[in-house]
Amino acid sequence: MHRRNFLKAMGATLLAAPSAQAMGEEDRYSVGLLEYSGNFNPRPTALRRVLLETEKVTNIRVNTNELILKTSDQNLWNTPILFWAGDRKFAPFSEDQISILRRYLQAGGMLVIDSSDGLEDGPFTQSVKRELLRIFPDRNIARIPKDHVVYKSFYLIEAPLGRLTVSPHMLGVWDDERVSVVLSSNDMLGAWARDSFGNWLYECSGGERQRDLSFRMGVNLLMYSLCINYKADQVHIPFILGRRKWKVD
Repeated sequence: MHRRNFLKAMGATLLAAPSAQAMGEEDRYSVGLLEYSGNFNPRPTALRRVLLETEKVTNIRVNTNELILKTSDQNLWNTPILFWAGDRKFAPFSEDQISILRRYLQAGGMLVIDSSDGLEDGPFTQSVKRELLRIFPDRNIARIPKDHVVYKSFYLIEAPLGRLTVSPHMLGVWDDERVSVVLSSNDMLGAWARDSFGNWLYECSGGERQRDLSFRMGVNLLMYSLCINYKADQVHIPFILGRRKWKVD
């Protein structure tokens, strides 16, 4: 089953309500941005840029504008990947919000959490960890190993770079073998953000090469949300290595 259709069906079942039609053409890949009571959109143009990049370098057809979604929005169930961004601490979520996010992740959805506060374990990340422990009190938040498929789902990548390099790793929460939650402290969205004239809004600490690698990480995350562990099968590794443009020099 197509991943979006799977999420839609599961959402309808779990919420016992008919799911709404996806925005845009049914076969286009939609990305969501979680709306909550804090500063939920510190990099307003970023997701559009990584979606455009994904459509340029892959065969994925995308909705080029992210869907800003509350947990109560039915379009949540049409969205395979949900970004959760912020740059400061925020108030605890309601029990309903926690319950819906738990159902979304159990139904096959993926959360990508990106901190823009410039700290490895800053106020935003601490608030996120508090909520993740409410969503899955029986699961650990652990480092994603560098040999995980998220680092090779499209490009071969060695480090999860963003606008910054405050952390050499990403954290994750696992659902069996699938990483359902990814947590980055390197402000990936800050590396992707442009103004209306096409100028980069923020400098990357390691220059433009770092920005390029950050975009590659974004493409990998979007690809992983669709394919999960497909590229973990070693039979595909020679093919990947044979594609020079997929390698990180």
